[in-house]
Amino acid sequence: MILIKTWPEAQDEAYFIRRTVFIEEQGVPEELELDEFDPIALHALVYHQSQCMGTGRLIPLNTGSRIVPLGRIGRMAILPQYRKQNMGKQLLQRLIQEGRDRGITHFELHAQLSAIPFYEKSGFIAHGAIYDEAGITHRDMMFNLFPSTYKP
Repeated sequence: MILIKTWPEAQDEAYFIRRTVFIEEQGVPEELELDEFDPIALHALVYHQSQCMGTGRLIPLNTGSRIVPLGRIGRMAILPQYRKQNMGKQLLQRLIQEGRDRGITHFELHAQLSAIPFYEKSGFIAHGAIYDEAGITHRDMMFNLFPSTYKP
């Protein structure tokens, strides 16, 4: 089961997972983990037998003077013992569907290089240069429900 929650509803469970995966496992500095987008994002939480196993978020955005229905997916994390069970794919699909239900047709994300193949399987396309974010190499990726309408 995947539930969409606001930050006040999601923060305890989402932060526990993000702390475990990003801070403890990957070494992201704790002060970088929470940001100004958490309060405005939609947070997806994956449950199995009432235990939260994973989280991700969707931030509605606009880009400069061009207003496009754009959303940024991020903070995707599955607890280590639940990986390789299709939870990440289900979480990503749920975030895309939630965005689509809210009129978002273009999605972007900052993918860790090791996760690019995972996102490519769901139709995301890598673009731009490789860069460092929180001490981990990343590359931007884009997914468009209507590919001919917007290019990064």
